Amino acid sequence: MFAFLADGGPFIWLLLMLSVISVALVLERGWTLRRSKIMPPALVEALSSADPATLRGTCAASPSPLARLVLITLDHLRWPKEETSNAVEVKARREVAQMERGLVILEVIVGVAPLIGLVGTIYGIIPLFIDFGKALSGDYALLAKGIGTALNKTLAGLMVAIPTLVFWSYYNKKVEVLAVELEGECDDFIRRQYLGHGVEQSVPANKRP
Repeated sequence: MFAFLADGGPFIWLLLMLSVISVALVLERGWTLRRSKIMPPALVEALSSADPATLRGTCAASPSPLARLVLITLDHLRWPKEETSNAVEVKARREVAQMERGLVILEVIVGVAPLIGLVGTIYGIIPLFIDFGKALSGDYALLAKGIGTALNKTLAGLMVAIPTLVFWSYYNKKVEVLAVELEGECDDFIRRQYLGHGVEQSVPANKRP
């Protein structure tokens, strides 16, 4: 292992650094994007029955994207339904953007790691072809070893990129699914609240909080 790192030069160390960043982001996103953290079960259950005052307490006890969207809804219930929905949509886009935080770095690593490995391979092969005449005179083993060492960088780049690609795709899909579920919960909650009021109340713009 140490020989592999030593022979790889700066390119291998750069790929090692990218792999550490990738692992850290994968673990962080895995912890952050748990469904129970995005949509706490206690809050989801309370949405169908609790009154606004109780809901505020539940939201405070379960800080999460869903809780923040529910609070936005409760703060705007005096507005017309359409304007409340618009306010929730704006907040929801911000919450989804936070859920996607770090995924762009994984995407960059997916694209950059193989290229760094390829550049390292080309960089390692160039000196071998400069001395290709010496290799033809009988030192084939040295040439083969040099090519093998150079190709290790390409292998390392692919080993970093492929797992990162898997997790990047998985988390992108997970964010998409969670966003749809959040949208559904908020839409149902807003509909129930306005049905409960019986009519959509309208507050003049200059008197809104």
